[in-house]
Amino acid sequence: MADRVYPAAKPAVPNGTAAPAPAPAAAAAANGGANQTFPANKAQLYNAARPTYRPMPPPRRKHRRSCCCCCCLFITLFIITIVLLAAIAGAIFWVLYRPQRPSFSVSTLQVSQLNLTSTKLASKFSLTVVARNPNKKISFFYDPINISFNSADVDIGDGSLPAFTHNRKNTTTLKTVVSSSGKNLDDSAISNLKSKLKNKKSLPLEIKLDTKVKVKVGSLKTKKVGIRVKCSGIKITVPSGKTPTKATTSNVKCKVDLRIKIWKWTF
Repeated sequence: MADRVYPAAKPAVPNGTAAPAPAPAAAAAANGGANQTFPANKAQLYNAARPTYRPMPPPRRKHRRSCCCCCCLFITLFIITIVLLAAIAGAIFWVLYRPQRPSFSVSTLQVSQLNLTSTKLASKFSLTVVARNPNKKISFFYDPINISFNSADVDIGDGSLPAFTHNRKNTTTLKTVVSSSGKNLDDSAISNLKSKLKNKKSLPLEIKLDTKVKVKVGSLKTKKVGIRVKCSGIKITVPSGKTPTKATTSNVKCKVDLRIKIWKWTF
């Protein structure tokens, strides 16, 4: 162990002057000749023994993403191909067959009876419908046709037409009787019809024909599809005696619409 050296006396310092700072060597000798150290605490020891944390890189998903992209691209190309093929087939079908919808028109309509009471309605109509098929290579096969007459949102008569075949470039005339005998109506429907008759002396009439049709193109027959023919713009007057009155059918427009049934709904 080294012996410590102590100075004998402090050097004299003149009045008004500061004491000189001890030399570094003297300060080091005064402190025992070495820097003073302290023991390490627990935190320092733990951190020294603990390895450096390095986060793991995220897993690579390039292979999975590439598979999904390939599937989406394949499905898109498949759908586009199907659409293009359908468009080409439709264009070829149109060029070969030139399909057109059949047309319907009301030739004549006579009102033989239209009696309104407080709760009942009795009516009788004679209807003539003309159906035309303008296609040269397409035929139509109709099921029995249900007919309903509506005026002011009230059903005033029902009837039917037999099934028939509509050959190519053919015009068919259909005749039937539409009637309603003692049909019960509510008070609002009766009052609505009577008010229409008093104000205009005529009733607006709408005719609906509902049926199913099968189409034959060449030797190919399709499944049955529902259609509805709606004829509007008809005016009827109530006959005053036994002589029937003719309805105004000059501005009648008949429209043919498809009736597609999906589960419980019909469009």
